[in-house]
Amino acid sequence: MDHVQHAPASFPWRTTTVVALGIALVELVALVAIGFAKLAPHQHAAAATTKTEPKAVVHHAAPKPAPKVASIPLRPRSRVRVLVLNGNGVSGAAANQAARLQADGYRIGDATNAARHDYARSMVMFVPGWVKEARRLARDAGIRMVAPVDGLRPAQLKGSELVLLLGN
Repeated sequence: MDHVQHAPASFPWRTTTVVALGIALVELVALVAIGFAKLAPHQHAAAATTKTEPKAVVHHAAPKPAPKVASIPLRPRSRVRVLVLNGNGVSGAAANQAARLQADGYRIGDATNAARHDYARSMVMFVPGWVKEARRLARDAGIRMVAPVDGLRPAQLKGSELVLLLGN
């Protein structure tokens, strides 16, 4: 004959589950509070300053004109020196492009091969202060990419302010 076993009156797994759930909820509340404190510190500072300061009276007046920033005028093409680099591997591409630019009035620093010949796109690069001229050169040459000079030392520029790198 089988013996009947009686189940204990309390189930210890229920107590353990309730305690673990309580600890998890406390941790969740703490993490949410820390998240709000980290993500919104400027709101607390703004609220603190507005509580202590009296409210300002807003006067509706005409907006002030923006301060004028000294702007360097666009230099003429005859004052812009361009280094033309062949980055596509087509023989004579740099010399041909340099001749076209010279016919447009640009001064040519040099026309030579780039260190690599696998550039996917042509680009115009500029030294600081020459972005306007770089954009004009890009328009003149039909190139869409303009960026600051990267990867060339000043000695490699051969006195040029702009670099036209020919890609495929």
